[in-house]
Amino acid sequence: MQAGLVVLCLGYVLSQFFRAFLAVLSLDLERDIGATPEDLAFASGLWFLVFAAMQIPVGWALDKVGPRLTAAALLLVGGAGGSAIFAVATSPLHVSVAMGLIGVGCSPVLMASYFIFAREYPPAKFATLAAVMLGVGSVGNLVASYPTALAVEWMGWRATMVGLAVISAAIALGIWLSLRDPAKVDTEHKGTLLDLLKEPALWLIMPLMLVAYAPSAALRGLWAGPYLNDVFGLSTTQIGTATLVMGSAMIVGTFVYGPLDRIFGTRKWVIFTGNVLGVVALTLLCVWIDHTTWLSVLLLAVIGFTGASFPVIMAHGRAFVPPHLVGRGVTLLNLFGIGGVGIAQFVTGRIHAATAEIGTTAPYTAIFGFFAVTLAIGCVIYLFSRDNVD
Repeated sequence: MQAGLVVLCLGYVLSQFFRAFLAVLSLDLERDIGATPEDLAFASGLWFLVFAAMQIPVGWALDKVGPRLTAAALLLVGGAGGSAIFAVATSPLHVSVAMGLIGVGCSPVLMASYFIFAREYPPAKFATLAAVMLGVGSVGNLVASYPTALAVEWMGWRATMVGLAVISAAIALGIWLSLRDPAKVDTEHKGTLLDLLKEPALWLIMPLMLVAYAPSAALRGLWAGPYLNDVFGLSTTQIGTATLVMGSAMIVGTFVYGPLDRIFGTRKWVIFTGNVLGVVALTLLCVWIDHTTWLSVLLLAVIGFTGASFPVIMAHGRAFVPPHLVGRGVTLLNLFGIGGVGIAQFVTGRIHAATAEIGTTAPYTAIFGFFAVTLAIGCVIYLFSRDNVD
């Protein structure tokens, strides 16, 4: 099982890469195929929304088929196939189609590992194990920054995408060969997604899940690039360096959040405090939108760090899910977390288009303000949730 989890982690590295690399490619794609920031926001949003929509069939497949076939097949068809289409793209539409297909390929990888953690390990360790998987897998976030910028400069973005198609196919094969499905839960209880939606405790957690990951994922995955270029005039490699800083902060945040629920004996207040700090950082970024490059990069890093509460929110919600519905439970929560980013990318793309004529900083002030307000609303609703620590 350990070897299979290692290969799943490599698959999650790819998933993190694919949700973040457009920020680095933005200038090259605009020059070569005419892809505007709005086009890339649509393509990025499509990745997240397709990924989110896939959580429903993925949850069913994890419970009924198992993680081995689910993850291997989808990563091969979606990850490798989508990367190949991206490599030959000649228009923004081709990029969007490729990103949607890649979203299909990446959709089962993290949830397959969470499914195994929930079935094979004690509940008290779920948040820590989930955070470790998320943190190690987030190396893909780093690869999608400065290293990708260098690869694009050396061999071009098309050759880079061909290489990613080959890597995706190899990891899919590795999952098939090394992963073992957990034993199925024997129970007389039958259940569906509707049974989960009848759980009141989840409805106070899911709004924050919808908005907590969106600021760091959307800014790191796309808007950091256009913002730093338009406002401060940074080049592709300089943007790569800045996003490397933000990506590193996201990884550190994941590892810091992981054990805090057991250290402090609470999940609710760890999650709430971290996300309130995220609201503060987003607000300050609006206020100091064009102050200095280093301050903006620092605030982006703080947003990345505080936005890493995803695995702890997942653990908070998972505690209210019965064992025979674990697959559908974790994927439902993931649907909200990833779907929130997709919705945010569509909304912020429209915000950027609507405010672009006002001034250089106006679109980004509006985008950061949107994230601050929605995250604050999520925090207020979450205040009424029930705390738990297994």
